[in-house]
Amino acid sequence: MKKILFLTLVVSSISSFSAGKGGAFLSAKEAGPDFVIQGEYSGANVEEEKVGLNIIALGDGKFQGVGFMGGLPGDGWDLGEKLPFTIKNDGEKMVFTDPDTNEYTVKIKDGKLIAWLDGNKFAELKKVVRKSPTLGAEPPEGAVVLFDGTSVDKFKNAKLSEDKLLIPRADSIQRFGSHKLHIEFFLPFKPKARGQGRGNSGCYLQGRYEVQVLDSFGLEGRNNECGGIYSIKPPDLNMCYPPLCWQTYDIEFTAAKFKDGKKVKDARMTVLHNGVKIHDNVKLPKRTTASPLPEGPEPGFLHLQDHGNPVRYRNIWVVETK
Repeated sequence: MKKILFLTLVVSSISSFSAGKGGAFLSAKEAGPDFVIQGEYSGANVEEEKVGLNIIALGDGKFQGVGFMGGLPGDGWDLGEKLPFTIKNDGEKMVFTDPDTNEYTVKIKDGKLIAWLDGNKFAELKKVVRKSPTLGAEPPEGAVVLFDGTSVDKFKNAKLSEDKLLIPRADSIQRFGSHKLHIEFFLPFKPKARGQGRGNSGCYLQGRYEVQVLDSFGLEGRNNECGGIYSIKPPDLNMCYPPLCWQTYDIEFTAAKFKDGKKVKDARMTVLHNGVKIHDNVKLPKRTTASPLPEGPEPGFLHLQDHGNPVRYRNIWVVETK
């Protein structure tokens, strides 16, 4: 197994940050010092091999990490084995230990991470904040604009936040058959939450087929995590960015076909998460768990799930297809 970074992490002037259990933050200013460390890092080791690193905040100065040879997911990762990092914090430093029990000393300052092994410089990385290439995509001519920040009149149940974002639950009034969807979402920072409690929502095509919305930064990439087609298929790649940044789904959906009341052809879906294809024309043999509508020949509405988390949406538009 190639080594990347399992590190002793020395961080100057970092104090523990304590949020209430399940506490959620919607701005970096309020998120505390743990958020400054959390994120994506990209660089190279002494052998000039490109490497990527995820550092995930768990609350109260606790972290875990994941390393990638070749670069970050969607930016060079060779799709080989991920390196999980076990991290201990004694207050003055953090000890990152890789599966081979190697320990590295690391200093992070102004977004720059330098790692040493046995006193020798091993790697240098920089914190990166990626943006989806489809962020802010404008609706083409003929598109149905469901939400542009001016009102929630095209939805039932939805609310408009003070900063002109859509708050779910939200069900589009207009219903759709086959279509393309562009949607942008923002996940809260909930360092003490775990699993389905960490920024949970969901984007249901036709109110039947859910693409999960969740803070799954650095996780395995399962069907119940961000980008997963819930209860049907995990994403081919976990492209979830860290929370408190805008992310995108661009989805091409082909409706199921029915004849004489019976389904004769399954629905299909292609999904790009932050501009990277994570599902390619995937067959949907059933509606997903907790969908508000059963399968059927009728068009369905876009359903944005409220799961008790302050998830926000913007720039939602649909292009109807045959």
